[in-house]
Amino acid sequence: MIFFVGAGSGDPELITLKGYKLLQEADLVVWAGSLVNEKVLDYTKAGARLVNSAHLDLEEIVETMVEAYNKGEKVVRLHTGDPSLYGAIGEQMELLKQKNVPFKVIPGVSSFLAAAASVQKEYTVPDGTQTVIITRMEGRTPVPARENLASLAAHGSSMAIFLSVGMIERVVEQLLEGYSPDTPAAVVEKASWPEERVLKGTLANLAQLTRDAGITKTALILVGNFLKDTGKSKLYDREFTHEYREGK
Repeated sequence: MIFFVGAGSGDPELITLKGYKLLQEADLVVWAGSLVNEKVLDYTKAGARLVNSAHLDLEEIVETMVEAYNKGEKVVRLHTGDPSLYGAIGEQMELLKQKNVPFKVIPGVSSFLAAAASVQKEYTVPDGTQTVIITRMEGRTPVPARENLASLAAHGSSMAIFLSVGMIERVVEQLLEGYSPDTPAAVVEKASWPEERVLKGTLANLAQLTRDAGITKTALILVGNFLKDTGKSKLYDREFTHEYREGK
């Protein structure tokens, strides 16, 4: 079968063990060259064919994979982060189904998880927000009207915004319809890559910080009180009784 593999968030060691093993065995790797850290390809075996999908359209990508599959080759489609988030694998899977070609998805580590590690925070806070919203700003491709940033900001939850840093002014403008100007916010550029940069501020100054840093792409916008709030979980509270421990 064909394997869709999440390459991790950027750090080549943030790939799953299963993904690593599949790369070692693959005869053909079709990789998202504009986004995947090229060092991940060091895990491939000698003689493996490496095809950069950045220059291909959907039909060409699928045709390349199916042709190799029909020859009995082991095929890995290497995506960034976790392919289930903005990975554009849905249409590829549909075409493979139409061609009766079996496939399997190997999840990876998303950049929104790497970004939380970079700022050393939890998106969910005991006695605070228990919800994480993963979204993006409408740009050349739309989002449903009910999912615009202003509507989502009304929840006051933790938010990780993909594919939007190039429109930072518009992002902040919409977020301010639900969050206060002093809400903590951050921009994490290339989370987990060696060149990672982290900007921390509030919604009042985030756009200026981002412009001054010259960050226009490959960055996540994080918003919410989780960036400053802390709490104490019941899980390890000595007074809290659960299945494995009696409270004291």
